Amino acid sequence: MALAAHAEESRYVGSDACAECHEQEYKNYKQYSKKAHSGRSVKHMAGDLTPEELKECFECHVTGYGKPGGFVSFEETPELADAGCESCHGPGYAHVESGGDSDLIKGKLVLEDCSHCHNAERVEAFDFKPLIFGGAH
Repeated sequence: MALAAHAEESRYVGSDACAECHEQEYKNYKQYSKKAHSGRSVKHMAGDLTPEELKECFECHVTGYGKPGGFVSFEETPELADAGCESCHGPGYAHVESGGDSDLIKGKLVLEDCSHCHNAERVEAFDFKPLIFGGAH
């Protein structure tokens, strides 16, 4: 596969693109999930943080930060400004464009998928109670 084609397929599309086919999951995510609004806390604190601290926040509070086609800034990629569906399920462009081919997205998740953000180090550093099952669908 050509590099340009692979980059296009691994592009992030934002959680709103998931709503058309995954209506109930999307509604639950928007209504009950704290990660559906996770970018707000970073945006609110941004003035008090160094660029390096912001980068650390972006790793868990936005979608696809530091990855091709992922979050760049609140201004440039507002559709990726929260920890959306693709934070856990991976880039959705190919899945959406195919009409929902389940082989083109990570469907079933395992606990290790959550541990990048929900881990002992972050729990201790930020003194929060992890909600691994409290914000999914």
